[in-house]
Amino acid sequence: MNSRIRSAVFTERLNSYGSIFDIEGGKERLAELEKAIEDENLWSDPDQAKTLLKERAFLAGRVDNWRDLFAQVEDCEVLIELGEEESDEGTLAEAARQVKRLDKKLKDFSLQAMLKGEDDERNAIVSINAGAGGTDAQDWVQMLFRMYSRWCESKGYAVELMDFQEGDEAGIKSVTFTVKGVNAFGYLKVESGVHRLVRISPFNASGKRHTSFASVFVYPEIEDDIHIEIDENDLRIDTYRASGAGGQHVNKTSSAVRITHHPTGIVVQCQQEKSQIRNREKAMKVLRARLYQQEKQKQEKKLQEIHDGKEEIAWGSQIRSYVLNPYQMVKDHRVNMDIGNVDAVLDGGIDPFIEKVLLAEHTGASANHG
Repeated sequence: MNSRIRSAVFTERLNSYGSIFDIEGGKERLAELEKAIEDENLWSDPDQAKTLLKERAFLAGRVDNWRDLFAQVEDCEVLIELGEEESDEGTLAEAARQVKRLDKKLKDFSLQAMLKGEDDERNAIVSINAGAGGTDAQDWVQMLFRMYSRWCESKGYAVELMDFQEGDEAGIKSVTFTVKGVNAFGYLKVESGVHRLVRISPFNASGKRHTSFASVFVYPEIEDDIHIEIDENDLRIDTYRASGAGGQHVNKTSSAVRITHHPTGIVVQCQQEKSQIRNREKAMKVLRARLYQQEKQKQEKKLQEIHDGKEEIAWGSQIRSYVLNPYQMVKDHRVNMDIGNVDAVLDGGIDPFIEKVLLAEHTGASANHG
């Protein structure tokens, strides 16, 4: 497909995405918000003002993004026309490079069209825990943590460590971290589930193939604008010394905090801050997020039964397998998709899986567990 045809296709796709996003409706809503924000009486209710400002920022970003892409497509069309009129190979080559860049931007833009959940734009809290597989499973958690960290880096998302439990011999028993960035939860929510690794164990002298499991749980980070009722009488709060690699990293005071919520049995902990107060604040934020997600799951139980990707996580129902031996392949069982370049996936290249699962959910396609 030549650059001119592809540019025309981009324009058509943008118009299509504009309908999906309801750009015109967004512009009308922005005008309403601007008028409401100009009303001096709005600030008598700070919570309402905060909500409206947040909505305005979100809509303005989406509309501006769409307008910017349209302008880039038009600039590209002009460049193509100039190159063809002057038979300038250099200009046409630059147009081809712009078309390639636009192709990626449009792909990202179309993916955003699928993120319509009320929590999708929020930060994400990710927890990875070792399952069956002993030391290999703990090493697998470390590999997954690195994979998600590299993915976050490629997206420009910030990662804030909340809790880190070292493995007995190697790796990580469990790790919890916050991913900060627009739509972080919308993308990462599809990663919740059991991840299975098959490889020659580096911890087994006999060189036998070993299967390890790790579970990934993803929750939206709940800000203060959503109130989650927590009765202090329902909490048990324990403090302990934070673990570390030894030496200067060992905490000499009991600054780490573990909170147990008795009605649900949920346990959260944080040990990354030197201050016990800060660790308690962060642990409470994780607890609010988990209680909120649990409540949403109750409300959406019927929907979860329809969408296999939201099933209850259990061993033996892995969503994705990473095979390093006897062949190399990563397979997502929900959408029957596989990638042969395992190293690229483990280096953060999980976008193809995220996109395919989101597309399947967006179009109502059923997941296909293997």
